[in-house]
Amino acid sequence: MSVTPRLVADFACRIGEGPLWHAERHCVYWTDIPAGRLFRLDVASGAAECCYEGRVVGGFTLQADGQLLLFLDRGGIGLWDGQRLELLRDELPAEASSRFNDVIADPAGRVFCGTMCQGSSPGRLYRLDLDGTLEVVVDGVGCSNGLGFTPDREGLYYTDSVAREIDRFDYDQATGAIANRRPFVRTPAGEGVPDGMTVDAAGCVWSARWDGGCLVQYSPAGELLQRIEFPARKVSSVTFGGPDGSDLWVTTAGGDAKATEGAGAGALFHLNLGILGGPEFRSRIGL
Repeated sequence: MSVTPRLVADFACRIGEGPLWHAERHCVYWTDIPAGRLFRLDVASGAAECCYEGRVVGGFTLQADGQLLLFLDRGGIGLWDGQRLELLRDELPAEASSRFNDVIADPAGRVFCGTMCQGSSPGRLYRLDLDGTLEVVVDGVGCSNGLGFTPDREGLYYTDSVAREIDRFDYDQATGAIANRRPFVRTPAGEGVPDGMTVDAAGCVWSARWDGGCLVQYSPAGELLQRIEFPARKVSSVTFGGPDGSDLWVTTAGGDAKATEGAGAGALFHLNLGILGGPEFRSRIGL
């Protein structure tokens, strides 16, 4: 399939990441991680703006009440109502020199939240429960990255970019427990590394390729179905949304080095392939 992604907003992000569709506000949010900025695109008007500046935001979820739950540097977590950041946790001692990366809310409103490795300290995957407690569920991670649930809510996909691997866990919605980790797909050397991801309504996995310049679609069996090229080497994350759930928004990085990273580096892109996305669940932390 020949597809040309459409550039819809370009803030030249160094690490554009984590796009999410906000249905009530009819907009897409995304972050430029090292700049500590959040952006918002109104899809009806096409107007885009920076709506938050402050601590580094590695990832975020939408709360059931419409607020954003921000996962920050040093293991911080905060609620952002559009104007004010209320810190729920200022710092996590084990992550004092690190930051959160990709996160995802589960069907019950918990959040799986990964961190970066720093020096000799490995990355981790935590589960943030409804009462605010954090539990390490995966340790010794190279770079904790994209996550997604299977349509039957019995599986959780999890990306370790350093290992160039997307794995699958069995997932228990009642308890939030994950078990039985096994490989789903491994990206060959020289083809970039898997970064952010999402899962469509049919159970296919969509994985962004950092330094691979593309978005790839895998079948539920792990077969490569298609590869969509972008004018940016660092394709970082992807989400579905829009009025009927068939719009795809894709973030990229490298906006501070467009000459080498590509003319679209650091921009937000849109495409519609007529494929329905799966739901992005909402967090319920503190609600």
